[in-house]
Amino acid sequence: MNGLILHESSRGIDSYTPESSLLQKRILFFTEEVNADSSNKMIEYLLYLDTDAPGKEITVCINSPGGEVVSGLAVYDTIRGLKSPVRTVCIGTAASMGSILFLSGEKREMLPHTKIMIHDPLISGLSGSKRALELEKEAAQLMETRAVTAEIIAERSGRSLEEVYDKTKEDCYLTAQEAIDFGIATGIITSIM
Repeated sequence: MNGLILHESSRGIDSYTPESSLLQKRILFFTEEVNADSSNKMIEYLLYLDTDAPGKEITVCINSPGGEVVSGLAVYDTIRGLKSPVRTVCIGTAASMGSILFLSGEKREMLPHTKIMIHDPLISGLSGSKRALELEKEAAQLMETRAVTAEIIAERSGRSLEEVYDKTKEDCYLTAQEAIDFGIATGIITSIM
């Protein structure tokens, strides 16, 4: 596939990408690792759609392994602050920070065979020797991140912080029905459109 769709009209032959066609339908995809680049791109599209037609629903399809907390929270905060309602749809696995992005939607829907994974945040990139005070500082930052993500999960699911901490102490994979039962998802769908 060359990535272009050709369409014959009275003006001749138009070409466009699937992404631009879906953008016109207010459907976005977040299907990569959460990092500064992917988050900035998503925020740009969200802000464009929100200013283009404020109040008209935006659908964000998510299949992400997660990634950087700060970048993910930037997308989460942007979605929560839009004038337009946002519907999130899990189309594979929304894991770690991907699950937090999923929770940003008012409607949070899952295809039947998709999964959500929630867990406590991880420290990545530990290398070399560390002094005790450096480790203490990193641990404090990790606990702060844990509190922020647990509060989001609790608020959006209607669960207590204690229930969330218990559920996230290990990687917790939830099927679509389990995600509904826990309050993370609001519905199971068979079609995105």
